[in-house]
Amino acid sequence: MVSIYFVGTYKPIMCGIADYTSFVTRASPAGRWGVISFDLKRYGVPLITDDEVVTGRVWYGIPGRHEFSAPVIMQGLKKLGAKNEDAVLWFQHENGIWPGSIQFIAMLKNLHIPKVVTFHTLHFQSSETPAGLRKYQYDLLQILLPYVEAITVFSHGVYRAVTSAFPEHRDKVYIMKHGINPYPEISRLSRKEAKEKLNDFLLYESGLDRETKETLGKRRIFLDSNTVVLGQTGFLEPAKNSELLYTARNSLQKAIPHRRIAAVRIGVPRNESQRIYAEKLRRWQNGRDKFLLGVRLPQNILPLAQRAFDVNFYWPHECTQSGLLTHALGAGAILACRDLEGVSEVVKEAGGIVDTDLRHLLFKITNLILNPGLGEGIEERALSYAVEFSWKNQARRHYELAEHILSSTLHSPPPAQPIDPMATPATVEHI
Repeated sequence: MVSIYFVGTYKPIMCGIADYTSFVTRASPAGRWGVISFDLKRYGVPLITDDEVVTGRVWYGIPGRHEFSAPVIMQGLKKLGAKNEDAVLWFQHENGIWPGSIQFIAMLKNLHIPKVVTFHTLHFQSSETPAGLRKYQYDLLQILLPYVEAITVFSHGVYRAVTSAFPEHRDKVYIMKHGINPYPEISRLSRKEAKEKLNDFLLYESGLDRETKETLGKRRIFLDSNTVVLGQTGFLEPAKNSELLYTARNSLQKAIPHRRIAAVRIGVPRNESQRIYAEKLRRWQNGRDKFLLGVRLPQNILPLAQRAFDVNFYWPHECTQSGLLTHALGAGAILACRDLEGVSEVVKEAGGIVDTDLRHLLFKITNLILNPGLGEGIEERALSYAVEFSWKNQARRHYELAEHILSSTLHSPPPAQPIDPMATPATVEHI
């Protein structure tokens, strides 16, 4: 039986792709997975210290993001006790993790074992190439595709871009949707209940300063039934354009003067550029109806916050993927985001609100606030999406694809497409 060895960042490295691999492995068959990751002391990013201890077969032996090679990966397989004839290597790719494209491809070329690469940040609406890929992505894939058995992408848009650019490699390209964490206990809460629980956490369990806690208690942002909370979570990354959360609040307040609209941004910076950006955001908040709460939400509180917000607002500069959706959809949260790239594709499929024009998006949010019954349908579709693409289901699809790849490398006839007999156009797709 096939075993998958995931290669990339892994907890306690503080990284969305580390979280992704952690979620996949938790849902993978016991004894049939391993992780080859980077040396924790040399990788150069913050480490998570308040999450649960990582368990499982993990080898933190890749020296660093500039010091990877085929011999190092093979050493990791040996350390994990892999049997090469039953193993598939599965790389998680993002430029910050593997910054040397030529070096990355050389590594793949010299690994004589079945390989899959999941691409987390490919574009499909770029003007740089006819297919919609960015030029550097086109160049990378052109050289890389001959040396892998398969690549997986998160969206139909990226699938079409890659197969349009490289029709000769169509049989190597699969859609494997990003997994979703179901949170049944949180999704069963009413919004009022979720707001009360979030308010209690912020006032009594978080590390907020006393002045901020007193202000929250006084303003009753989460307890006043007449207040609509427009919220956003996650690290304070400049590309997220979080200042637009506050300008969106202003527009909504003008449109709905009889309700109090509050904008709440919860998150912390994790590097110097983000710290500079956080200072900029602090100048936007006023402690009355615009808040910046410097808290890194624990994993059990993040989806609660997303459930508590009346609307989760996202208008980032780039929308190739977002780990925040992993939690928001599983909590039955209401999402309103920019209609761009892969994130908007997911939000649309899950029933959320999207638009290419910010003013039009705000009009849709206004309509939602004035007609709260619309939110119930959005929540139901989000939860249905979360069930369909739960990590349990997505892990199963990983192993179905790995089995197919392994059998193909042993010269067995390939099965009829798609691989997954239960697949739909929104699950695992290979056209």
